[in-house]
Amino acid sequence: MEIAPHINIDPEIHHGKPVITGTRVPVSLAIGSLASGMTMEEVIKEYELTIEQLQAALAYAANLVAQTDVIPLGA
Repeated sequence: MEIAPHINIDPEIHHGKPVITGTRVPVSLAIGSLASGMTMEEVIKEYELTIEQLQAALAYAANLVAQTDVIPLGA
């Protein structure tokens, strides 16, 4: 089931974690690779993605962060 452009979930693939459509690449792996210092070009080549797929993963992650409320638990 598509939950965002180029992002799918399927209980049969990675236990239902979000993956990039048409692949078995979890969004978390693509984003984590960028966070660890890989360039967009390296991630695209390593996981055989398109720029559109990688940008969709970034947009999906940004949307999740934007929806997250942080509540301080004391001072």
